[in-house]
Amino acid sequence: MFKKILLGLVAVIAIVLVLAVFQPDTMTVERSATMAAPPAAVFAVVNDFRRWDEWSPWAKLDPEMKKTLEGPPTGVGAVYKWSGNNEVGEGTTTLMAAVPNQKVEMKLAFVRPFPGEADVQLSFVPEGDGTKVTWAMQSPQPFMGKVAGLFIDCEKMCGDQFLEGLANLKRVVEQPLGATF
Repeated sequence: MFKKILLGLVAVIAIVLVLAVFQPDTMTVERSATMAAPPAAVFAVVNDFRRWDEWSPWAKLDPEMKKTLEGPPTGVGAVYKWSGNNEVGEGTTTLMAAVPNQKVEMKLAFVRPFPGEADVQLSFVPEGDGTKVTWAMQSPQPFMGKVAGLFIDCEKMCGDQFLEGLANLKRVVEQPLGATF
């Protein structure tokens, strides 16, 4: 009896490992939203890490999160470092490229809950009287990440956070100048 259980367990593990091999080497997440604001207004908020907490979906997960800003206040070379609870973890976001009113590119370096890197882009395309904002991320997916991906839908989890962040960004860029909430 014990031998059959052990063989069954080995077979399940082998199937999981084989399925993981065929998972993509890169996890890609992308979400978009349209905002009633010009690309310049959206770019100005995203390009400035001092305004990150106004719209970041992670800022409210840990009000005690420690944050530091380094480098220039906006644009290429700006750095946002954070360290918080297990929901937000710890890491660094570096602004790598900024094309005014078109896109911002960032590099994420995670320390915990698990180390990793990701490339992030926010692009701004005029659409009618507003702007279509697309938030995209690509992250290498090591073998253990592929295994975990069989049980946890990381694309949906991150995608839901992107949608929340886009909704927050929409609220920020659409509010009249001088208005506070």
